[in-house]
Amino acid sequence: MEKVNIEHKLSAFSDHWHPRIVGELNGQHVKLVKLLGEFVWHKHDEEDEMFYVLKGTLSIEFRGKTVEINENEFLIVPKGIEHRPVAKEEVSIMLVESCTTINTGDNPGSLTKTHLESI
Repeated sequence: MEKVNIEHKLSAFSDHWHPRIVGELNGQHVKLVKLLGEFVWHKHDEEDEMFYVLKGTLSIEFRGKTVEINENEFLIVPKGIEHRPVAKEEVSIMLVESCTTINTGDNPGSLTKTHLESI
């Protein structure tokens, strides 16, 4: 058992859209990731996804509406709901999701990360 210092972990990387695993519990990964720009439209057929904003403001676009998530707020996107994260400025977030979740869901491409580093 070791505590995790989120600031220290975030300082270990600077790239965007590349989640790092910082913990695991009950079949869930706790991930940190920095975002900038637009991600791809996608959905996760079998998994819910939790976005917790640590720094900055993240927009999650849905077909028909956009939800803004500010620092110290989170949003759970239910499985099967198409969405697209957008960060106009750099955002640091924590994700809590199933260990089987692939970041681009049903829309694989150049941003897909299938083997995540633990830091």
